[in-house]
Amino acid sequence: MIQTHQRLWIILPCFIAVLAVTITCAPAGAFLFLCLCCMALLWKIKIKNRSISSLLTQYVAMKVVCWLGNRQRNRLENDTQDVHRVQEETLLKRLRKHSDTVYGKLYEFGSIKDTETFRQRHPVTDYDHYEKFVERVAKGEQKVLISEKPLVLAMTSGTSGSSRMLLSTRDTNTEFFLQGVTVCLDAMRQAFPATDCLQKTLKLFYSPLFRQSEAGIPIGPNSSTPASSRHMLHLYTTPAPVYQVLNERDALYLHLLFGLKDRNLGMLESNFCSTIFYAFRALQEHWKDLVVDVEVGRINSGLNLKADVRCALEKLMKPDPERASELTAQFEEGFEGIALRLWPQLHLILAVDSGSNQIYGEMLRQHYCKNVPFYSPFYAATEGLIGVNLWPLQESRQYLLCPRSMFLEFIPEEDLDLEQPKTLLIEQLQEGHNYELLVTNASGLFRYRIGDVVKVVGFHNQCPKVEFQYRRGQMLSVRGEKVSEWLFLRALKRTVTQWPGARLIDYSCVESGILGSASGIAQPHYLVFVELKGVRNLSEEQRYKLDHCLQKDSDIYRSFRMKGSIGPMRVHLVRDGTFQELKDRMMAFSSVSSNTFKMQRVIRRREFADFLLQRAFS
Repeated sequence: MIQTHQRLWIILPCFIAVLAVTITCAPAGAFLFLCLCCMALLWKIKIKNRSISSLLTQYVAMKVVCWLGNRQRNRLENDTQDVHRVQEETLLKRLRKHSDTVYGKLYEFGSIKDTETFRQRHPVTDYDHYEKFVERVAKGEQKVLISEKPLVLAMTSGTSGSSRMLLSTRDTNTEFFLQGVTVCLDAMRQAFPATDCLQKTLKLFYSPLFRQSEAGIPIGPNSSTPASSRHMLHLYTTPAPVYQVLNERDALYLHLLFGLKDRNLGMLESNFCSTIFYAFRALQEHWKDLVVDVEVGRINSGLNLKADVRCALEKLMKPDPERASELTAQFEEGFEGIALRLWPQLHLILAVDSGSNQIYGEMLRQHYCKNVPFYSPFYAATEGLIGVNLWPLQESRQYLLCPRSMFLEFIPEEDLDLEQPKTLLIEQLQEGHNYELLVTNASGLFRYRIGDVVKVVGFHNQCPKVEFQYRRGQMLSVRGEKVSEWLFLRALKRTVTQWPGARLIDYSCVESGILGSASGIAQPHYLVFVELKGVRNLSEEQRYKLDHCLQKDSDIYRSFRMKGSIGPMRVHLVRDGTFQELKDRMMAFSSVSSNTFKMQRVIRRREFADFLLQRAFS
């Protein structure tokens, strides 16, 4: 049964719509009457700090995005019925645009008239192929890889190794918004109608530090940032001055503070579920301080803020002992299912929870965010938009490939080790098979191996639906056994259920060769570093269960273990907060933004492996 305040949230957009029409059509008396009705409605549901103009702005913004989303969704539907034609159009459009560049002339893009000629003329590439061209762009040389100056020299997340510098253009951003964001918002509102209400969102993202290339081009992430989303900031609980706070811990505290103040919060959003998970861990650690700030209406004096930022935020704070009392009561009950108890009108968690973020999504659903639906909207990378999730209510995260975003090719899994493998086109894929993705994008990458391996799980019209499987650079392989992240995580999750009272927080693996003699036994083996809740020690028998589970899941790993070619796995428990510290170290090393960070499941740098070894206590 819909409660009164829920009904009001549904009715409110209707009032706003009528008000918008009345502004232009109705006499002054009717307009005044409707204003008073809206004000009474707002008072009744106790929306704090929401003016009619802010609600009207939000309503108009939502309707514009809905219209765009519906339009783009229909276009995508048409595209999926003739994917070969759409893919060839996309490819030739890219080649024509960049035909007058140094690179375009090298491969004679101007004379390419079809897909096959392009594939015959241009090799399959990896990052080494582009590095010198990107360096020339960074120094200011024009028309090297692309016909225009890039907006940003975009740093990749570095999940499978060192971070790489790619070009990001206006076309890339526009396509991501139109073909990705608007389409997914359309799917979201169809699946979760309550998200159409005029509630605010707690969006967890941060202002990254950009440096400049020799030519003054910004170097940093090309993901969603406060600066790139400045026209949408009024939709979020976090006030604009917070985005001037560059220290992530202080910024997170402020995100949480202003989110807690809004009892009518409708959605939690971030690029990745890992960000939301670690926000709840911070909330669990700092809730007493946050409640005091809400109660007395202040900004914590312990935060390192510039005077003007602190002053601007203090003006937005008012004592709210009633809300503080509500929060205290909920926190004292514990943190299981805390999200819905803090925000009873919370309709959705909007964040990617597939791939390396699968573990965080599962932990949120099992603990902090019980009974709150999740939507993992799209599959994307620094290179561009790859797929969209049109089935938000499905448990499995399936993404429909976007045929108009990038030209896609596919390497069958059995050919991944070949330097110049034969590739398949989008219409040649088979359900149930795994493939590595190659992309030709709008930003100067051509037949580029991005390292992601996906599984085709079905088709929508002619277009494949895929599930992410693993990153090529994130495979464990000390003897050529190639254990993927997906396979290892499945074994680890099953093992944790056999450790009484244990709850998995985070993990990473290291191949023994990285640590040399510090790894212990001479045989090649895996070192697994695990952060757990509820367990302080494990017996040798309990630790061996992980090795046993992986042997059950991987015939090749079991064969090497039985022959003695691979030694027994060594499982180390690490101290609380280890992976948060590891994240900070990795970000400092690579200049990766928190908005794009993904934890490396296979550590390949000695200094990070040493850090984990130092943090092990059992």
